[in-house]
Amino acid sequence: MNKKEFVEMIAAYSEANGPSGFEHEVSEIAIHQTGDYGEVSRDTMQNVYVRRRGNTGNRLRVQLDAHLDEVGLIVQSIRSTGMLGVLPLGSWVPGNIPAHLFRVRTRDGSWIRAITTSKPPHYLSEAERNQGVTMEQIELDIGASSKQEAEELFGIDVAAPVVPDVSCSYDEPHDLLLGKAFDCRLGCAAMTETMKRLDGLELQVDVVAAYSVQEEIGGRGAVVTARQIDADLAIVFEGTPADDNFAPADQSQTALGKGPMLRHMDRSMVTHAGFQRYTLALARELGIPVQEAVRSGGGTNAGLIHTQGVGIPSIVIGVPVRYIHTHYGWAKLGDVESAVLLATALLKSFDATAVERLIY
Repeated sequence: MNKKEFVEMIAAYSEANGPSGFEHEVSEIAIHQTGDYGEVSRDTMQNVYVRRRGNTGNRLRVQLDAHLDEVGLIVQSIRSTGMLGVLPLGSWVPGNIPAHLFRVRTRDGSWIRAITTSKPPHYLSEAERNQGVTMEQIELDIGASSKQEAEELFGIDVAAPVVPDVSCSYDEPHDLLLGKAFDCRLGCAAMTETMKRLDGLELQVDVVAAYSVQEEIGGRGAVVTARQIDADLAIVFEGTPADDNFAPADQSQTALGKGPMLRHMDRSMVTHAGFQRYTLALARELGIPVQEAVRSGGGTNAGLIHTQGVGIPSIVIGVPVRYIHTHYGWAKLGDVESAVLLATALLKSFDATAVERLIY
């Protein structure tokens, strides 16, 4: 792996603007990054498909998945004051939103900065100090002073998409990545790197990578990609919430620096036990660090993919990220690398009997 190029690719994915339903910009990056590794196409939803060079069309088919979209906002109204009322695209904790920078897309396709409003403490009543922030109270301030100014001078329309305004950086001495949208742009980067490392190798299975859309609002893109690909097995990459900053040490299942997390269960899926066991055994055999988790909440595209057709055995390779669904996330480059090593090893190990060997 060329570390510098890998970090640059991660940054390109992370910094791209692409909230749910508005993934056009980041889908272009996926196309640019993967065009050398197979036949690339894009559907009307902006899902991107990469059918690996060397596929024959008559072998066991493996779908790779990572979602392009990030949590964001959408402009619901333009107020008389020039402030923008918003609704969430994806799951936010409202109290994490105020007093942060965002980018808003204008009518001509450019992006301008906005601040989420917050009332100075000098003006807060006692009741306001004690109550939490609700989504209905949140507005975006682009610097306009009237509705007319926001529309005519700033070029803002209703339904304009909004994303956090954050740059990605890498602290090499501590192996730390800092940026936005690591859920699931780290998965997108890991999947791209996997396709890169497989390029030119002879596999015994066909591989189709799908960069899917609208995961954060219900996994809508993955329903389409799974139907189109009609796979026999699926490997889903995800940026998954780390718990090592708040869980007791003996209960943490998703810590930074300890490898990708393989979840046995979440709210959307009980992972195929045979596939999970096979993956864990392979990781141990090859010395690839992994973590196991049983999640009481959350969900991934695997929850939708595994129910398609006659059922598609699926696993999730999750890269731990602190503070997902906020502006900023910490992650370890080494965990992304381990996710790539594991996915690559799995694909090299599969043959026509893979599904039969996974059934328990």
